[in-house]
Amino acid sequence: MRVLVAGATGVVGHPLVGALRARGHEVSALVRQGAQGRAPEADEVVVADALDREALLSAVSAARPEVVVHQMSALRLLGDDPPEAFARTARLRTEGTAHLIEAARAAGARRLVAQSIAFAAAPAGEPVLDEDSPLYVDAPDPGWASTVRAVAELERLVTSSDLAGVVLRYGTLYGPHTAYARTGSAAQFVAAGQLPLPGGGAGIMSFLHVEDAVGAAVAAVESDATGVFHVTDDDPAPAAQWLPHLARVLAGPSPRTIPAALAPRLLGWFMAHQLTSAHGAANDRARAALGWKPTRPSWRDGLGQE
Repeated sequence: MRVLVAGATGVVGHPLVGALRARGHEVSALVRQGAQGRAPEADEVVVADALDREALLSAVSAARPEVVVHQMSALRLLGDDPPEAFARTARLRTEGTAHLIEAARAAGARRLVAQSIAFAAAPAGEPVLDEDSPLYVDAPDPGWASTVRAVAELERLVTSSDLAGVVLRYGTLYGPHTAYARTGSAAQFVAAGQLPLPGGGAGIMSFLHVEDAVGAAVAAVESDATGVFHVTDDDPAPAAQWLPHLARVLAGPSPRTIPAALAPRLLGWFMAHQLTSAHGAANDRARAALGWKPTRPSWRDGLGQE
């Protein structure tokens, strides 16, 4: 099939191009102006900013894809300008997704696969949630509420369009080039003893290795299934388990404990939420509908090792 990967320079998008080509697909890589030098080896590289509607329509039309894969974000900016990274990512999830759907439809594509996140659910109900659980659109932190509303809009646009839409809600990514790689930002905080454990560390994380994110995207491209799917490993775990484990792997000090009430002020609302009250995500539907399963079933066998 002819497949267009939008966001082809990203942590998942870059290896996804190669994985799709290895499966015999003809792959076009969509990258921003100025990012051509970081583009993966592809059958074709097309250039456009997804927030520029006319440029995107032209680029996607030239590629003539049957399937479009949306892996776009601006999280590359996190190290330099976190507010801009989140604001631009929100625009890519809303305006960018709307433009991409319009462009895909105009180019004759029949299917759209889009990335989302598995950790945007409201913290209520069972410790590990399925895809029917409500998103945390009314989170008390304005920044996270805005992020989750953008995620909700992306999912609405993808699943309500006349394309066959698939949303892949990735778990917290680890592996090469992620925040949880050995040289990543989160891992470095842990290695330096700068990420404490609030309260009992009850917040649950569902991890996902980058290779399994790529595998799920390939499965979604080749499947006829539609809908929203959690793509996570099989081992959702509380911070009280994974954080000390990661510290040991990185040869860092054991995380110090702090009162949960201090966590938002010391760590920021989002990290405090992740460590104290977030819920995990079950991957049963992705296994059943996409025929996918993680090749790395547990973060315990690889987190912080690459």
